[in-house]
Order: sequence, then structure tokens, then C-alpha cells
Amino acid sequence: MDRPYILLSCAMSLDGYIDDRKDQPLRLSSEADADRVDELRASCDAILVGAATIRADDPVLLLRHQGRRDLRAAAGLAPDPVRVVISASGDLDPAARLFTTGGDRIVYVASRSQARARERIAGSSEVVDAGDPLELGRVVADLAARGVSRLLVEGGGKTHTQFLVAGLADELQLSVAPFFIGDSAAPRFVEGGRFPWDQAHRARLAVVTAAGDMAVLRYALSDRYDL
Repeated sequence: MDRPYILLSCAMSLDGYIDDRKDQPLRLSSEADADRVDELRASCDAILVGAATIRADDPVLLLRHQGRRDLRAAAGLAPDPVRVVISASGDLDPAARLFTTGGDRIVYVASRSQARARERIAGSSEVVDAGDPLELGRVVADLAARGVSRLLVEGGGKTHTQFLVAGLADELQLSVAPFFIGDSAAPRFVEGGRFPWDQAHRARLAVVTAAGDMAVLRYALSDRYDL
């Protein structure tokens, strides 16, 4: 296996934003959508975020419902998926909830940042050299070698952009909250880049469902897409 099946997941507003510019993280997902994402997480071997998401949102990235942990354990899996962080700088806060709560963590850093990252978080996480500059292909190949067959990428915008531009995404699940942010300086789902999908190469919309008051759009981005 060269790389895992890679699934990108994001919630955004009607005008395409994933947050506002207030101090507190914006809750976009309804309770029904949050439960859908929890089920999605439970189906994956690892959950990946960028360092900016750790700094901005301080997520814990553990399953919300014990019943899903129990089902994973009964299947011989760890109760929670492995949590993965990519950070070019290695500048991570060891007091962040991800590093103080729960089980397995892997942090991929640029070669030049290994010493800094190990000094800060080696007590809580495995720190892995991902090249200089950090290479996503190297990250996903290493995860595959560790037995990760299904990887969930939860952002943020820079990380989603990197996976999409590199052509490393097999599926996108995009949930749309029924309100607007209305601030052009707020962070969007993706940043600028040259994407494989454009006017001449349209992504395939595979499924549309509802999660409470939110629309969930499921796009097939490669021929590996599994319905």
C-alpha cells in the first residue's frame, strides 16, 4: 500500500468560511453533524490536522461516544484513532489538549525543526522527520507503513489546500452550515493554489445528505473513492 485512503472533512458557512475572527472558535456544526463526524472518525485509523488548527482551536480529536470506542476495541483496534499533526516549524504548545489527553500521537515536522519539536513534545508524542521542506507524500507513506489504511484530514485551510493541490485526496465531505460569516478576512475552506479540479475537470458529486439543518456534500476525488 503506497498511501492510505485519504478523506478530507470540513464544515463551512454558506459563504465558504470555516471560522470568524473572534477569540473563541466558531461552532459551525449542528449536533447531528457533529455526531456524523464522530462516526466518520470512528471509521478511520488516524486523524490529521495542521499545527495552525492546534493553535487556533485546541482540539482533542478523540471520539465523543464511548459506544464507538467499545466497537473499535471489540474489533481489535485502539479505542481512538491515532492523532497526527503536521508542523513545518515544530513550534507546538505541549500544554495543548491534544498532547495532554488521550492516547497515540504522531507529529511530523520538517527536518530542521526536529530538535525544537522533540524538546517541546517528545514526552507526549512520537516526532518524525518529514523532510525539508515537509513532504506530504513522505507523511502518508510513513502512515501507510504503520498500518494506517484510512486517514481523515480535518484541516485547517492550509492543510486542506496542501492535500488537494498535491492530488492526495480521495474523497471530500463538506458540510454547509445555514448561515453567513460575512467577513472577507475570515479563514476560508481552502487557500489559493493550482487544484486538479477546475472548470474543465470537475469533481464528481457522489452523495448529498442532511445532518440536522446542514447539507453534507460528498465528492469523489479519485478512482479510489468508496461509496
